[in-house]
Amino acid sequence: MVNVAVINIKSLIKILLILFVVIFFIYFVQGLSINFDKLAFSPFILNQTIPGISTTNDSDFSSIETSYIESKSPLQFLLNSQLPVMSSIKIATHESENNIAEEPTIVENNNTDNTIEHASTNIETQVIDSGVQNKYTNDYQGVEIKNGTNYTLTDDILNYEGLEINQSDVMIFHTHTCESYTPTENFAYEESGTFRTTDLDYSVVRVGNSLTDQLTSYGFNVVHDKTYHDYPAYSGSYGRSMATVENLLISHPNTDIIIDLHRDAIADTSYAPSIKIGDEVVSQLMFVIGTDGGGLEHPNWQKNLQFAVKVQKKAVATKSIKVTNASTGKNVGKKLTMKAKGTLKLAAAVSPVTSKQKVTYSSSNKKIATVTSKGVIKAKKKGKVTITVKSGKKSYKIKITVK
Repeated sequence: MVNVAVINIKSLIKILLILFVVIFFIYFVQGLSINFDKLAFSPFILNQTIPGISTTNDSDFSSIETSYIESKSPLQFLLNSQLPVMSSIKIATHESENNIAEEPTIVENNNTDNTIEHASTNIETQVIDSGVQNKYTNDYQGVEIKNGTNYTLTDDILNYEGLEINQSDVMIFHTHTCESYTPTENFAYEESGTFRTTDLDYSVVRVGNSLTDQLTSYGFNVVHDKTYHDYPAYSGSYGRSMATVENLLISHPNTDIIIDLHRDAIADTSYAPSIKIGDEVVSQLMFVIGTDGGGLEHPNWQKNLQFAVKVQKKAVATKSIKVTNASTGKNVGKKLTMKAKGTLKLAAAVSPVTSKQKVTYSSSNKKIATVTSKGVIKAKKKGKVTITVKSGKKSYKIKITVK
């Protein structure tokens, strides 16, 4: 038996309309799901490529969705939504038509200046405990590294011995030129925003000036660009600074060291990491290095990391000194007796052997006994004297009785 359903034309039209609505709804939901997946993945790529960007990733989701739909390039969309780098080229062009973007202000100096005060060495340093847990993941030759990527930082990646770059020429610029510091009674300034000012004497540009002075005093050739990239418009500042650097590289094509100098955003001194050098308290210096871990092209990121490690590497300090008789190889005790006009040559071995701190010798009374820079003691007359062998903060004292 064959069952046959009989329907009229009106019922058939209703069924077709219902099927059309259902099919359209399924297609729309699938398309929206794909877009949302792409949107959710895009911050992940930038977060993995540039460490720390996730802490500032507060883009409006509806605007991101619109920009993705309108964008023809996924890469352009990523940068538009996270850094506004790609779109900023267009913004900068538009702003220049309205006389907002200014011509670059460049200070170029390749002359040494002996009047610049240099930092002292061999001064006691102390890390001031802020109570905040240390989040660094790697320590390489005294340099602390916070690895926010999926890469394993091996010694081969961090080893800078084979790094070959032009170290004579340096370029300094500021993407956020107006970044400033907490004003005080003695250092008050007119703010153009929250912790921002167009007064270059009180912004991060002043730090750039000091860095320029120090580098040129050591013989480096420095170009310091002071262009406002974040004023009057903050959005698109990275694109404008990128255009500035590209233009500077046309006239300075051999420059390998390019520094985008910022100030950190931590204002609470109870949190901010700081170091006491002698009697002065100073803030942390930090290099932020991007990688290609998120899928973007960045072939030289390992060289950037190696350079940052090399710049911040601490000199290996002497932890102990062993003093022996250079002739016999036997240990020299802390008390010994010598005859007048007698000599004794000391040999000092420091630990670790990689220590770069120089060994020095001194006498408490040169009339009783002297010691040369090579450790040769010469007894002169009867009496008591102390010979000190020193390397860095470590010392070994020998009390000698001359008869």
